Amino acid sequence: MTEKSTLTLYTRVGCPLCNEMKQQLVLFQQQYGFSLNVVDIDADSYLKLRYGERIPVLAAGDREICHYQLNEDLVLEYFKTC
Repeated sequence: MTEKSTLTLYTRVGCPLCNEMKQQLVLFQQQYGFSLNVVDIDADSYLKLRYGERIPVLAAGDREICHYQLNEDLVLEYFKTC
């Protein structure tokens, strides 16, 4: 599996939107076969400053794909262009 088929979900504990996006991504992941790395931003001061309240954020490397809500079209577009 390549790095491009790994997405990172930036979250924090107790975030309802984060939990919702993670659940959606698990279903999406079964269909499209990518790895998902879930990162708690509160465990890293840089990430906490970078994302603050703007979570969840779905990213591929340094490229942000979507935030707050899962946008399946943008995820598919990412995989088509990488």
